[in-house]
Amino acid sequence: MKRIFLSGYVALFFASLAYAQEGTPAPPPMEPQGPQRTGPWKSSPPAQEVVPVPVPIAPPKPNGPVQKSLVRITATSVDPDYKAPWNAGSLQRGVGAGFVINGNRIMTNAHVVANNRYITVERDGDPNKYPAQVQFIANDCDLALVTVPAKDFFKNMVPLKFGGIPALESTVSAYGYPIGGERMSVTTGIVSRVDFQLYTHSSVDQHLAIQISAQINPGNSGGPVMQDGKVVGVAFQGYSGDVAQGVAYMIPTPVMNRFLKDISNGQYDEYPDLAITYAKLQNPAQRKYLGLVDDDRGVLVSSVVAAGPSDGILKSGDVLLSIDGHPIASDSNVELDGERAQFEEVVERKFKGDSVKLDILRDKGPMTVTIKLFKPWPYSIQGHTYDVRPRYVLYGGLLFQPLSLDMLEAYRTSDLRLRHFFEYFILEQIYLVHPDVIVLSNILPDPINSYLTPYKGAIVDEVNGKKIRTLDELSQAFAQAPERLVIRMIGDGPPLVLDRNKVETARERIKTRYNVLKEQNLEERPASRIAATNEKH
Repeated sequence: MKRIFLSGYVALFFASLAYAQEGTPAPPPMEPQGPQRTGPWKSSPPAQEVVPVPVPIAPPKPNGPVQKSLVRITATSVDPDYKAPWNAGSLQRGVGAGFVINGNRIMTNAHVVANNRYITVERDGDPNKYPAQVQFIANDCDLALVTVPAKDFFKNMVPLKFGGIPALESTVSAYGYPIGGERMSVTTGIVSRVDFQLYTHSSVDQHLAIQISAQINPGNSGGPVMQDGKVVGVAFQGYSGDVAQGVAYMIPTPVMNRFLKDISNGQYDEYPDLAITYAKLQNPAQRKYLGLVDDDRGVLVSSVVAAGPSDGILKSGDVLLSIDGHPIASDSNVELDGERAQFEEVVERKFKGDSVKLDILRDKGPMTVTIKLFKPWPYSIQGHTYDVRPRYVLYGGLLFQPLSLDMLEAYRTSDLRLRHFFEYFILEQIYLVHPDVIVLSNILPDPINSYLTPYKGAIVDEVNGKKIRTLDELSQAFAQAPERLVIRMIGDGPPLVLDRNKVETARERIKTRYNVLKEQNLEERPASRIAATNEKH
């Protein structure tokens, strides 16, 4: 399920547990921290001291020789530089965990191996570091599979088996290498919540997640969380210490099993999505107005994304009554495998090309519709991307880039127009007019672009009277431009004007001064708009 932004791209309250950094800056501030005081330290009379009473936790059952299944992963990665995208980017090195599963494969988090350039894996009792390769990576659910080509690496290693969803208040144990330690660490806690949560590695995807009280720190990422000798989850994210104490999350086995099934055909197709927004129908007066009976069923469709699979099938005002035969309660939950879950979980378990059947109420009349599922491309700009180079065009020292979450975070802009285009890119269907929202993101100072600073952060609308929808069209407009380029931006204000001859004269000077190796990159882009349209029709 994709999250539609309403409160700003910076309003993220929890983050992925980054693997422990070595020789690099400290982990991001949103990482889980140790206990902190919430105010001034005050003494009190002995009679008034509050003595904390420990909550008893049932002792965990032995999980067996986990050392024969656990591995330590060291990854060297290169993070793209969005301010100077022609550069390779910044070098990072960190440590995470992984565990062996059937087929001589190692499961870990996607954020442990994303943007990687070199990976090594270590096993218990072996001093060697073995070069490894990423087989599959799923950034939308923060999972990856790694393999080690060395002939005898998996000899005597024990593949772990998967369990189910652990019961609330049951005890689980988390294994890994917190803070980059070389010896295995184990922490124990209880299962405190099973719910849909934002997966912060992509920052736009929401999936089933399990909250646990076990202490999990950077370096635990990718390690197994076990119960009764079986894996019940993968440690992956938690709240920062100043938001919540002792709260961490694991990826449950339904998400892990879906990932493994998706890649069984040799490729990962990502999660499909209905691409709708909806409202709960728990208000009796509203239910009566919509013609609903008093059976506590149904949710109201608020909007339908035009680039999604539901376009032309569902419409605003429809009431969803059931999905694949599962009645949808007014609070949006359905019964699945004896548990209550949000109805999107039915879609979560499906794959690209699968269909879902919905019983709906439209204009107070019942009907049934079938939707063929795929992933809508517009969500891509609202999530983090990995293992791709930023797209850009540099012309006359002016850097033009498509709007994206990664670009916004790099520049930390507070421009309200950019924030609006980003947050309402899907809800207001801006993508229909601007598949790429092209921003003048940076200026490399030179005499030919003097006095153009006020245009920084503006969105390109047209060049020499021609509307610009994509970065490719902008590149073509610059290549075919006459002596003068008139670039109009969205909003009021005079156009930006460049003299083509002066730009060509300054071209090599700017490239040399700022070490620009390549003036444009048009190759990496969101999922094909054409392919998505064809799938839908």
